[in-house]
Amino acid sequence: MSPDTPLIDCHGLDVRYGGTRALHGIDFHIDRGEIVTIVGPNGSGKSTFLRALIGAVPLSGGEIRHAPGLRIGYVPQRLQIDPTLPITVARFLCLPDAVPRARIASALDTAGVPDLSHRQMAALSGGQFQRVLLARALLSDPDLLILDEATQGLDQPGSAAFYRQIEGLRDDLGCAVLMVSHELHVVMSASDRVICLNGHVCCEGTPETVSAAPAYQALFGTGTQGALALYRHEHHGHSHDDIDRPAAE
Repeated sequence: MSPDTPLIDCHGLDVRYGGTRALHGIDFHIDRGEIVTIVGPNGSGKSTFLRALIGAVPLSGGEIRHAPGLRIGYVPQRLQIDPTLPITVARFLCLPDAVPRARIASALDTAGVPDLSHRQMAALSGGQFQRVLLARALLSDPDLLILDEATQGLDQPGSAAFYRQIEGLRDDLGCAVLMVSHELHVVMSASDRVICLNGHVCCEGTPETVSAAPAYQALFGTGTQGALALYRHEHHGHSHDDIDRPAAE
């Protein structure tokens, strides 16, 4: 795969559910090493967009091109596991196919939860659970890591720690990251590029450009600019040691 080839490149993407048009006219690309965040109000098509990119939703128009051999790791918005089901983290990571112990240990360590292999899935905190899902996504050695509101249920410090972990992964692994989040004040500062979606692309660019755009402010107001600046200040004051702590609930 050429380093200059976009990992995903799509043009004129349209998705319909019955007679309802969920997405229309979307042009999008993501390059290796980028962190791109999709923001938008509820019902704006963010999750539909991600599912379309991975082929889980049929297109009604447009085209999507994946780089040859593209490996994608996906962290879903939520995953329900029966709390009475006796399954360890290691066994969960071996579904549906067995994975060598060394690879499991490496993925858990990279995800920031190195000591959870023998814990029951039902006994994990919200932050630990999400990092196990992240470890699962890392087992594919992804070129592109996709996260669909992966910090739902975590408090603000837990979310911030999780996204710092994602930034560290991008730096260490060289993968691209595409994520959807409603936590504007957190993810904006972690992003190289932000795309504001509301059925179509309202605006896109750097976090500062998007937060100042009239279309963005019409949807979200102007308050996130101050939060963005504050989080940038706080983020750059953190040591990298706290990246490795499990996210709090």
